[in-house]
Amino acid sequence: MVLDETAYSKADLWWILYKTLYEESPKGDYRKRYYYNKSCAFDIETTSTVINGTKCAFMYVWMLGIDGYCIVGRTWDEFRWCINKVVEFCGLTSKILLPVYVHNLSYEMQFIKDMFEWDYILALDKRKPIYCRATCGIEFRCSYRLSGYNLEKVGEGLRKYKVKKMVGDLDYSKVRHSETPLTKEELGYCVHDVLVVMAYIQECIEEEGSVNNIPSTKTGYVRRYTKRACIGTSKHRNHRYRNMIRYLTLEPEEYLQLRQCFQGGFTHASPIFSNRLIKDVDSYDFTSSYPAVMLSEEFPMSSSELVEISERSEFEYNLENYCCMFDATFYDIESKELFDDYISRSHCRNVSPKCQNNNGRVVKADYLTITITEQDYMIIKRMYSWSKMVISNFRRYKKGYLPTEFVEAIIKLYEDKTQLKGVEGKEVEYMHAKENLNSLYGMTVTDIIRDEILYDGEWISEEPNLEEAIRRYNSSMSRFLFYPWGVWVTAYARVNLWTGIISAGMDYVYSDTDSIKMVNGKDHEDYINRYNQMINDKILDAMEYHNIPNVRTRPKTIEGIEKPIGVWDYEGHYSRFKTLGAKRYMTEEDNKISITVAGLGKKIAREFILNQSSDPFDFFCNDMYIPKGHTGKMIHTYIDTPSHGVVRDYRGNLGEFNELSSLYMEPADYSLSLGREYADFLYSMKEMIL
Repeated sequence: MVLDETAYSKADLWWILYKTLYEESPKGDYRKRYYYNKSCAFDIETTSTVINGTKCAFMYVWMLGIDGYCIVGRTWDEFRWCINKVVEFCGLTSKILLPVYVHNLSYEMQFIKDMFEWDYILALDKRKPIYCRATCGIEFRCSYRLSGYNLEKVGEGLRKYKVKKMVGDLDYSKVRHSETPLTKEELGYCVHDVLVVMAYIQECIEEEGSVNNIPSTKTGYVRRYTKRACIGTSKHRNHRYRNMIRYLTLEPEEYLQLRQCFQGGFTHASPIFSNRLIKDVDSYDFTSSYPAVMLSEEFPMSSSELVEISERSEFEYNLENYCCMFDATFYDIESKELFDDYISRSHCRNVSPKCQNNNGRVVKADYLTITITEQDYMIIKRMYSWSKMVISNFRRYKKGYLPTEFVEAIIKLYEDKTQLKGVEGKEVEYMHAKENLNSLYGMTVTDIIRDEILYDGEWISEEPNLEEAIRRYNSSMSRFLFYPWGVWVTAYARVNLWTGIISAGMDYVYSDTDSIKMVNGKDHEDYINRYNQMINDKILDAMEYHNIPNVRTRPKTIEGIEKPIGVWDYEGHYSRFKTLGAKRYMTEEDNKISITVAGLGKKIAREFILNQSSDPFDFFCNDMYIPKGHTGKMIHTYIDTPSHGVVRDYRGNLGEFNELSSLYMEPADYSLSLGREYADFLYSMKEMIL
């Protein structure tokens, strides 16, 4: 494919079609659909403005890329004409399709959703499509969901077709309409956006052999790889694995209980240090925390069994010998420690009105009910006291190591990531390998019961039938995972993290899923060494069970440095650190200030904060305010009704716009607040400590 930077008009469409698609025959797939095996892309640029007090948004230029060539138009009538000619030339139907990739399809879809009749839409949620298949034969696909990167990063990661996204040549604050002249630089910016997508998709086509083989999302790559490693291909089935999975089934009530039981990673700040400037903080993180527990721990390897618990000894026996899940109601429960609290208020139900919270974590309550695993119970038992506990819906699973085929796939992806780390010229491959490794866990907790998202003039969410969905899950011939595995992955990982939190005690500052920050790090090196020896021993035992050489779990980097999976690794030292709660902290390392706040752009917010005070740590505080244009955040207003009118552009010229639907975007400001309850709690903690 040759990438042509010329901005062609619709008059050149026939020439481009003959040059790119005339001798092309669509290729079929197992669904009996036929796809043109060419890299195509679509993009628009829009203006958001307020006219007579009404928010309006409209397209002023569109780009349609076909196999390296880019056609540029200014009105939707031109776009419709081009699409009709493409459909006519290629003989497209609902079965003969031309895939057209759009980077962030959610955005463009809001403008074109009422221009087409849709045959099928696959969406993660309302207004979040992965692909949209029109009855005319155009199938819009989201390249952002496929790549996982913004367009600039996609351009930087291209290996064969070198083209970069142009930055800074299009000022989005200027009002433009379809008659506003575009400069050479502005037009080049627009064309390059489409060229980057086409180059990326072409590389995917060449790597996969066909556009048919490109998955819908980024995680599709690792899912496909792991599935083949476990159950084989259609020609070479692993019947032993398939038979094993066939007996790992769920019941509808059990699945609902598993959903209640599931929790993600633990992310929290110690109330002792929250909203305080701290000096000399050490940071440690696990080497691939989730993959490590998938190798080292034992997981549910049977269907569940409901058990009536009548005696304490019976309860403890089951916790020791099975993977257990149960509903626990605690009375007069109270945290025993000052440095942090474990139970998430949002995961509880039937909670007493008098429940004291530590930024979303329960400190004490008269009563509460929560669904937990035996791993959660271990932490709760260590961190809380209570007067009474009532157990119900107690389920147990026989436990064992994950299947050897699955373990082999995990190890292979970990080896790939480690061996690519630090290799010059392999930065993109390293990031892909790292993300593939992290995706292994995400596959295991993909929702079985997901609302079906439909579009029929409006976005509709339909809840599937629970019993039917579970029946399909249990009987699926392509299934190679078991949902409870994912529930226990995070449970084991939380226990591992909490060994560090408990060991650090009053020196513990902050944690986030697989990392911990503390003061006086050297005082806790014995714990680090003991833990690392423990996890190494557990992985060694698991590898002996699977008959896999243990050396594969400790691959070496390009520099020859051994990287054993699952151990605590020293991440660095901060001369200063300040946290205002979960996902909100500022660090200083080697005189460089960094900020991490959920919802804020790191670079743009950092630049603003550095210019506000001689000491940015003073500015980073409760009630911190960052104005519009400095947060990296945008507010979306969806306009689902037709809009038309006349607008004056930044040059002073009038022009018309006509939209069937649109999306108005405006910069958002940001206010950071601890919240009254959390602020009061921190004040009471300060009084207790002093």
